[in-house]
Amino acid sequence: MSGAAEAQVQGEEALHGRRNHRLAEAVHRYGAASRKGLEERFFTWAFSGLVYPQIWEDPLIDLEAMALKPGQNVAAIASGGCNALSYASAEDVRVTALDLNPAHVALNKLKLAAVQHSPDYETFARFFVSAADAETGKIYDQLFAPHLDAATRAYWEGRDMLGRRRISYFRCKFYRQGLLGSFITMGHVVSRVHGRNPAKILAAKDRAEQEKIFREELAPLFDMAHMRWLMDKPASLFGLGIPPSQFDALKGTSPHMADVLKARLARLAHGFDLKDNYFAWQAFGRGYAAGGDGPLPPYLERGNWETLKARVDNVTVEHAKFDEHLSRFSEPTYDAFVLLDAQDWMTDEQLTTLWREIVRTAKPGCRVIFRTAGEETILPGRVPQSILGRFHYDAEQGRAFTERDRSSIYGGFHLYTLEG
Repeated sequence: MSGAAEAQVQGEEALHGRRNHRLAEAVHRYGAASRKGLEERFFTWAFSGLVYPQIWEDPLIDLEAMALKPGQNVAAIASGGCNALSYASAEDVRVTALDLNPAHVALNKLKLAAVQHSPDYETFARFFVSAADAETGKIYDQLFAPHLDAATRAYWEGRDMLGRRRISYFRCKFYRQGLLGSFITMGHVVSRVHGRNPAKILAAKDRAEQEKIFREELAPLFDMAHMRWLMDKPASLFGLGIPPSQFDALKGTSPHMADVLKARLARLAHGFDLKDNYFAWQAFGRGYAAGGDGPLPPYLERGNWETLKARVDNVTVEHAKFDEHLSRFSEPTYDAFVLLDAQDWMTDEQLTTLWREIVRTAKPGCRVIFRTAGEETILPGRVPQSILGRFHYDAEQGRAFTERDRSSIYGGFHLYTLEG
């Protein structure tokens, strides 16, 4: 076996060895023999591969809430990497992207290599805008692979359950891959079986027409008895990356999950103009607009290419738990923290550990942002007041950010600012 091949095998073994352990620590709360325990373990299995080809938090809202200044440091959960790179393209800051999922780490590292080693924007866009180009495999082998670590190469050059080399995802519509991509595709299939087509919304000329198409084309699905039964099962939402522990928070006080999902999808469908909302294009078109002519995340916009390329070394990626990473620092280091919706998964003990590390490593005025499935912040009564009392929280401000978050799928956006 050649040295390169041996390194790839070792990388693949390391990838599989790490895949479920940290996820299990984060998700598992119940014994394996219980119903909830079985649901948690099924979710861990489903979540251990690629989940989010695109992150589903609005980076423009993040940037406004963080109010970053040049030279500042941000620690963020990586997910699909869109937001970490968007922060760097918008501000001259250093971003540390952390994730428990090795597939997300591999995706983030591929994106960094693609920015660094693509000769031009068009090459980069073949992977992450059109994401359906027959030449991407060759480009990867020639330009990107030589610059990747063994574990990352092992992931992209390894085979999925269908025997495909994973880098081939970029020649067959990358944004339809992974757990979320498959979930969205299944939603389209179910809609078409019922004689309805979600993609019709993309032909709307304005928001009024978007709303009309949603009411006539998709809203009736949420009133069908068998669909309501299905949507009320936690496993039905695993494709959205929602673990059993988050299901109840998402449902809140609503009598039925179908009503919550209908309201969130309605907002995504017509809460914003299509020309401004790339999240709607992902949901209803399963990708970005053809030719890159529609809205894109900031890091994918042509006008940001040169800035992103100049700043890409400001972004680092790490396979680690948030509190594990912060425990390495002995003094205040970060000006902002981005927690996505990960706290919805956590126990009180895990939340307290996380926030103890945050307050220890936060610089004065540090801002912490996160989202929740439900509308209200989940921290009071769960994180000790000796920690939480050092932060300023404005619920009204959070609701204003939530209203302008184009992804539309979360109940609440929250900003905590360290005061002392």
